[in-house]
Amino acid sequence: MERVVMTKAFHGIAGMQVCAAADATDEEILSLCNRENLSGTSRGWCAVLRDGVEEKYLPVTCVDDPARRHFLVTC
Repeated sequence: MERVVMTKAFHGIAGMQVCAAADATDEEILSLCNRENLSGTSRGWCAVLRDGVEEKYLPVTCVDDPARRHFLVTC
């Protein structure tokens, strides 16, 4: 499996969801997002929500592969 895959092209009005290796960097994740699913904004996808943000947005463990996490990305 690829290190980062898009799982939900749009999550709300300005977000998307990806499934990534737990150690995937923001740069890896944002690169895939901006290549595979243009956000339509001038800055593109620019932030991966990680620890320290509201609890509901923290990465969650993938049910299919515990070595992967589901991240939300915003523009």
